[in-house]
Amino acid sequence: MGSPMVLDLMLVALAITLDPLPLMAFVLVVASAGGVRTGLAFIAGWTACFVAVLVLVLTLTGGRPPEPRSPPSTAGLALRLAIGAGLVAYGVRRHLLRRRGRDAGGRRDRTARAPSGDASSGPSGGSSSFLSSRLERGAVWPAAVLAVLLQPWGLVAAGGLTVVDADGDHTSTWFVLVGFCLLATASLLVVETYIAVRPERARRRLLAMRTWMADHAHQAIVAGSVLIGLYLVGKSAYGLAG
Repeated sequence: MGSPMVLDLMLVALAITLDPLPLMAFVLVVASAGGVRTGLAFIAGWTACFVAVLVLVLTLTGGRPPEPRSPPSTAGLALRLAIGAGLVAYGVRRHLLRRRGRDAGGRRDRTARAPSGDASSGPSGGSSSFLSSRLERGAVWPAAVLAVLLQPWGLVAAGGLTVVDADGDHTSTWFVLVGFCLLATASLLVVETYIAVRPERARRRLLAMRTWMADHAHQAIVAGSVLIGLYLVGKSAYGLAG
């Protein structure tokens, strides 16, 4: 895997780990009755998504990067361009809707005003209440399900398309893929470690931090979506034109 692809993959992983919505939900997960146990279940479900996508891509490519300018290579670049454009459009649309005081469903934006008891801050309706009630009782499996539901799939897809250029014959490639999974999970691992070492203090501080994050989540999501989207658009357009 060439150094430009490594940079692209690490930038995507950084965008994933800094996504505020999964992190806010994770804070509530580790503050629930199960604590560390439910946090580990969330991390397991979170990481399983990355592993599944990477395995799927490597299976489809056979661990061999496509030849430059070949149809598979061009298709990969076109898909990354589309994902980048989609991220930019999402960020701009979210910003415009916020200015009107409404989210994409026509209701008041719940991201920055999510009640502290909403474990998902994303999935709505009965499924959210169902998962929340099970988490409050210390159940493990809802945490793993929540991790899948809150996965930033646009960014994960961008990472998967970047891995199309990975060469499975090189040992360094596998280190990079492991690094991608670790970096994309880094924020959750930090929170999990903190709650395991200092449970009471961590719960107080993390819940206070979640309130601050809720007030700034909108700006972070818009900025992250637009910046990483523009980067993907620029790199993909350059590759298609080159």
